[in-house]
Amino acid sequence: MEHMGFLSLIAPIVAVILAVVTKNVLISLFFGVFSGVLILSGGNPLQATTGTIGEYLFLQLTDSYNAAILVLLFFIGGFVALVEKSGGGAALAEKTVKRITSRGKAQVSAWAGGIVIFFSDLGTPLIVGPVFEKIFDKLKISREKLAWIIDSTASPVAVLIPFIGWGVYIMGILKEEFDRAGIAASEFTTFVQVIPFQFYAILTVILVPVIAFSKFDFGPMAKAEQRMQQTGQLYWPEAKPLRRAGETEELGKGSHAILIWLPLLVLFVTLFGLLVSKGFPVTPVAGGDFRIALTTAYLFAAAVLMGLMLIYKVKTFEQIFEIYTGGMQKMVYVAATLVLAWSLGKVIGEMGTAAYIVEAMRENVPPFIIPALLFIIGAVMAIASGTSWGTFAIMLPIAIPMAIGLDAPLLVCIGAVLSGGIFGDHCSPISDTTILSSTGAGADHIDHVKTQLPYALLNASVALVGYVIAGLTGSVYTLLLTVFLLFLSLFVLSRKGRGRAVVPYAVK
Repeated sequence: MEHMGFLSLIAPIVAVILAVVTKNVLISLFFGVFSGVLILSGGNPLQATTGTIGEYLFLQLTDSYNAAILVLLFFIGGFVALVEKSGGGAALAEKTVKRITSRGKAQVSAWAGGIVIFFSDLGTPLIVGPVFEKIFDKLKISREKLAWIIDSTASPVAVLIPFIGWGVYIMGILKEEFDRAGIAASEFTTFVQVIPFQFYAILTVILVPVIAFSKFDFGPMAKAEQRMQQTGQLYWPEAKPLRRAGETEELGKGSHAILIWLPLLVLFVTLFGLLVSKGFPVTPVAGGDFRIALTTAYLFAAAVLMGLMLIYKVKTFEQIFEIYTGGMQKMVYVAATLVLAWSLGKVIGEMGTAAYIVEAMRENVPPFIIPALLFIIGAVMAIASGTSWGTFAIMLPIAIPMAIGLDAPLLVCIGAVLSGGIFGDHCSPISDTTILSSTGAGADHIDHVKTQLPYALLNASVALVGYVIAGLTGSVYTLLLTVFLLFLSLFVLSRKGRGRAVVPYAVK
């Protein structure tokens, strides 16, 4: 395996440093690519500039697979924008709120609402939060708890779904790296196989109902719950909530729950109907067939939703079309990120970055520890930069050839990178989903970060143990062990009485 020695690390190092300093994914990825091309071109800045544009960025756009991915992202963006503006998600949540009579039901219902709005990690906090804040206030559940719940059902849920923007983005990077490594594997099948190894995301989603039904809070969250239950105060005296109580928007005219469940039903029926005709789930589905089926499903679902919005007079046709195309335009940022991620992966491959790392680690680091290291590095990077997608773009092109070269379990390594990125994104105070969760819940942002951090660290600690064990076994059953360890950890914490809420409450 050829490499350029320490110089092969320059491109990813530049990308990481700029991501931390600028908090801008596009800038960091572009200059990561440019720095690598500059080295490959012998230090000629003009040649590096033209090479970056012509031999890397343009080349990614002319690839038929990449073009299909970008087209699919635009269709997803249009549909998501329609759903968010239709009011269907809020209407569905409102129907649920009317049946909530206890604290436990309120927390689990908000959790379920976040899972239902799986198609938009950024939409979840702004749809679910404002709807549930009134019932949380009535039942004396803290705004910090609401912010944690909607944050736990945003990116941790989205990263587990293969047929939304997150999955398409990740599969796009996987496909590029598989082709470069000569791996004959379906990126869709691989993504599905990786899901059981996304320990942090799964544990985060599980922890919410566990906390609700165990009646146990710890750390700063317990103090926030105590404040709310004993005094009814929504905020600490020094708090500066991103959105004050009462600043919620009313449901739009004509909003009905059917505006969300029927389009999603059409999407699923179309997607799985087309995939079944290709042999799914008995035989693996080719990536091209999956992309065509998914694009068709989003197109049909959008058409149905447009019709419903006209029938219920939610918006005019001109407004609906403007929302749809506006949603497509929002995906330009995602598309640009993906093109730059592909380009950086190509540069890293040509410089032999992974080969250099493999050579340096081969005699010094046992293969089973690689997933745990990837999880830690990904987490640090995402916390510092506030972006999980940027972390995926930089880490996956290194992690995949590392796993192959060091004979570490590939699926576990991919899951470790994804989980590390989600953990860092979940904890980072500069992450967009963290900020939007504070906004959607009407909570103080710093209080949200403080109260969420102990729960995130608990999940991450258990996940880290899981990656060490999965690195040894490569078994999907490691997930069951991590769930058991999570329950055991909560039991130990509750027995020690650390931070138990002073006012107990029953879950009906």
